[in-house]
Amino acid sequence: MRDHQGHPLALFDLKDKVIVATGGGGVLVGTMARALGRMAARIAVLDIIGEAADRVAQDIVAAGGEAIGIETDVLDRESVERARDVVLERFGTVDVLINGAGGNKPQATTSPELPFFDLPPDAVRWVFDLNFLGTFIPSQVFGQVMAERGKGVILNISSMNAFRPLTRIPAYSAAKAAVSNFTQWLAVHMAQEYSPHIRVNAIAPGFFLTHQNRFLLIDEGTGELTPRGKMILQHTPMGRFGDPEDLIGAVVWLLSDASSFVTGVVVPIDGGFSAFSGV
Repeated sequence: MRDHQGHPLALFDLKDKVIVATGGGGVLVGTMARALGRMAARIAVLDIIGEAADRVAQDIVAAGGEAIGIETDVLDRESVERARDVVLERFGTVDVLINGAGGNKPQATTSPELPFFDLPPDAVRWVFDLNFLGTFIPSQVFGQVMAERGKGVILNISSMNAFRPLTRIPAYSAAKAAVSNFTQWLAVHMAQEYSPHIRVNAIAPGFFLTHQNRFLLIDEGTGELTPRGKMILQHTPMGRFGDPEDLIGAVVWLLSDASSFVTGVVVPIDGGFSAFSGV
């Protein structure tokens, strides 16, 4: 651990930290990666869409940071291992892993046209694998680097769905519940078996407008809130959807020495949604 007897803000310093971010080409993790790049961390942006990873990396470099994009399939261990080798060759080590790959798909979502009884197992398995195994496999590959060094930070992306499942999305809710459970398990395992200086935590974003959910929450034709969008805001005390930048403060805290005695927690970032009983 660093000596922080100087200014308290030094606790949040991430300068020169090597941060690997899966799903880094997406809206939320891409925003995190750009912000961390502005803090002089060195960023490896991993995404199954290579062009998306490269785009975020180029944004970081254009802003004066250091970053590379790596096309990576988080469900293919060999692909993740190749990415690890590229990161180690370029940066020499891994300090932080952000497990940001995840998502849902319409075929695993109930609707009047697709009742629960007809949800195809392959679609459910795809959602579960992407969210859970897509966190598990990179944690194995990059976590081993941390275990050998005796220090590091893993940050998983859970969801409000992990606390209480939302209607219509049983596979995604179950998968994110698994991510939260795994976060706690891995935090204990890494601290007890390898080093107490390896920390594992998660954030649980509430409702953020992304490419995946925008038109579940906002009518594509009118731009007005859908009934689901209205219900969400009625149950969010702050009365708005999250902005990707709203994640940055908590992420910096969990990645930095400011949270050096914090491990195994899942932090809601939800505008009060999880605190509101509905009455």
